[in-house]
Formats: sequence, C-alpha cells, structure tokens
Amino acid sequence: MDATAVREAADLLLQAYAAGKPIAPLIETYPGATVEDAYRIQLDQVRVWTEGGEEVKGHKVGLASAAMQRQMGVDQPDYGHLTGGMFHLEHQPIPVARFLQPRIEPEIAFVLGRKLSGPGVTVADAVRAVDFVVPALEIVDSRIEDWRISIVDTIADNASSGGVVLGSRPTALSTVDLRLAGCTLHAGGELVATGAGGAVLGSPLNALVWLANTVGPLGIDLEPGHVVLPGSMTRAIPVRPGETVVSTVAGLGSVTAVFGPEEDA
Repeated sequence: MDATAVREAADLLLQAYAAGKPIAPLIETYPGATVEDAYRIQLDQVRVWTEGGEEVKGHKVGLASAAMQRQMGVDQPDYGHLTGGMFHLEHQPIPVARFLQPRIEPEIAFVLGRKLSGPGVTVADAVRAVDFVVPALEIVDSRIEDWRISIVDTIADNASSGGVVLGSRPTALSTVDLRLAGCTLHAGGELVATGAGGAVLGSPLNALVWLANTVGPLGIDLEPGHVVLPGSMTRAIPVRPGETVVSTVAGLGSVTAVFGPEEDA
C-alpha cells in the first residue's frame, strides 16, 4: 500500500471510532494489504491520537495463544498501543457506548520499572525490568463489522484494543509463578471461563520479551511506568450493559470491571 492508501485506511478506522459504526473488513477494501501495511495503518492512528493530546501508556500483545494463532493462520502474536484514555478505574461504571462490539479478557499486567529496548532482550532482562504485576481485564473491541477480522484487520485496528481495567494490589514478580497462576472469570456472578498464565506463550514473560524485541527495531522502547498486557488467559466473553465482571488470579488477587446500565449504552 502506498502512503495515500495507508492514510485512507487509517481514516476509515478513525471515522468508525467517531461515528460508532463498524466498517467492512479492510482486507476486502485493500486486498493486497500486508501485515507491514497494517502496522503502518495502526501507527498512523496513534499519530493522530497523540497529536490530539493522548499519551501512549503501554502496549498490548494479542494472538498470544496457540489456539488464536491457528484460528488467524499466523505463527506469532501481534501488538497494539494503549493510550491514557483507554484506562478505567475498578468498580467505577464504564460507559458501554464507548465501544462498538466489546468483549472482555482476563490478563496479568506488567508495570515496568526500567526501560526495555530490543532487540536482544532476554527473559532475565524482562524480569529485571518489571516493577510489579497486577490482575487486569482488557476490553477488546473491533471497528470491523461482526468481528470478521483477518490478521491485517486486527493489527490495523490497533490489535482490536478497547479498554483496560487494572487491579489495585501490586505483587512482586518474584512471589508468583506466572506460568502456573490459575485464573477464574466471573460475569454477572456466574463462572464463565477458567485459564492459567501458561496459556500465554507458555508464560506471560515470553510475551513481554517478544514485544520488546519486536518493537525495538522499529525505534519503540518500552518505558518505565508503561503497562504491558501480555495476552488473555481465557477466551473472550461478550460485554453486557449493567454487568459486573471479575477476574481472580491465584497469587495476585482480583480485578473488577463494572459496566454502565442499558440506558447509558
């Protein structure tokens, strides 16, 4: 895709945010688009957001499980940007109208205390860089109609990012084995999914290393204070107005997202 087409595709996605109406898959509009093109489209939107006053507060890793990679026909994860406006407080109503087709996923969020600059980042480097971890709920969303996404569509759409709720109890990385940390996900008081940290590339730490080494050659560093979401431990479930969703992770505690009522949607 040339620069004009990249800008056009980015504008289509930005218009979907503004209008609250999803668009047709980009891969249908731009059938020759590649993964590299998709990241250019993503970065064009990030540029617009930051020029408008938003600040990048971290990154997310998507397609971190083997099952999702098989579904999308890829052999590696993808990533997106987290901006300040995407973060929501626990127990405070989240307006459902902010999203188009929201789903929610439980994750273990890393908060960095040191910069990570790839390539060449090792697991040991990543461990030293992590200040603490907290349970998190990621709201994934799609600006593509009916979630009919290809790998190009999801990357261009900022890795289907929507929002983030962080738990408020920080835990030192040295006190928990992230691979074995079990997770339960409750929605409306009912158990809807279970999982463990090992579902995320064998360990969420592997996702952090992959991210640092992938974005580093692009001139992007993972900065102190940044939040990194490494990938979901369970399947995503739909968000319903008025519902409360709770993720509990062994050794880390719980995190709660409360969604506004139907009349606010």
